[in-house]
Amino acid sequence: MKLGYSTWGMPEVPIDEALDCIKGLGYDGFELTVIPGYTTDLDKLDASEVSRIKRLIIDHDLEMPAISAHRSFLEENPRILRKNMDQLKKAIDLALELNLGVEPPAIITISGGHEMDWDDVKDILLDRTRELVDYASMKGVIIAMEPHIFEPLDSPDKVLWLIEKVGSPFFKINFDISHFDVLGLSIEETVPLLVPHSAHTHVKDQKGRLPNHEFLIPGEGEFDYVSYLKAVQSAGYDGFVTVEVSVMVQRRPDYDPFAAAELSYKTLSQAFEKAGIERKR
Repeated sequence: MKLGYSTWGMPEVPIDEALDCIKGLGYDGFELTVIPGYTTDLDKLDASEVSRIKRLIIDHDLEMPAISAHRSFLEENPRILRKNMDQLKKAIDLALELNLGVEPPAIITISGGHEMDWDDVKDILLDRTRELVDYASMKGVIIAMEPHIFEPLDSPDKVLWLIEKVGSPFFKINFDISHFDVLGLSIEETVPLLVPHSAHTHVKDQKGRLPNHEFLIPGEGEFDYVSYLKAVQSAGYDGFVTVEVSVMVQRRPDYDPFAAAELSYKTLSQAFEKAGIERKR
């Protein structure tokens, strides 16, 4: 496995500064965030900037296993929904442009549909997911949908249903265990079920149970990363374990994106060592 950092936690940091930090701390790779409000907003990435980012990745000798392009599949406004789907297809094209390895970066997204009922929207989600996966499969890019609290796709059984119904090797999940942990679901209850369907993973730290939970920077809470790393390795995962710093943390008035990346690296690199797992370079 390898250790990565998502620029999700660095919305206002220019990409060259972000990569300087990520590489300097010792991470093996990074996840690029391209949603609105970020310095790398997809709509700001013209051909020149894409070329520059590709050169930065090469110069920093970093891998980029995923692109975070969150857009709701369950938007009720038809115009906005079409924009969302078009943006996700644009992100798929970006993955090909920035591909430096054998396999293009996976595209991470969410179901959307804040607090909608699963039974009301599951067939709609399935149809729209199939549309995007059909496009992604033609390009050879994996869509990794993230199960998320407060959204219809929030439990292992729903994930497995959707995976089975889509039935494509180009549709997997982004496994962020924090969203299951705050629901009270353990490592043992989630990792064996979901790792076989995971293209990518996120970790953060957390405490409490939904709705009285709080997402934290790795190292601020008590999540057992050593047991988690051993479990995902035993389940057959050999990709990136990527730190994502929650928007909940970013709202702190004293939030420092560089300090968050440093604490996260210290916490996770030590966990790799304690777990006896050698990171693949």
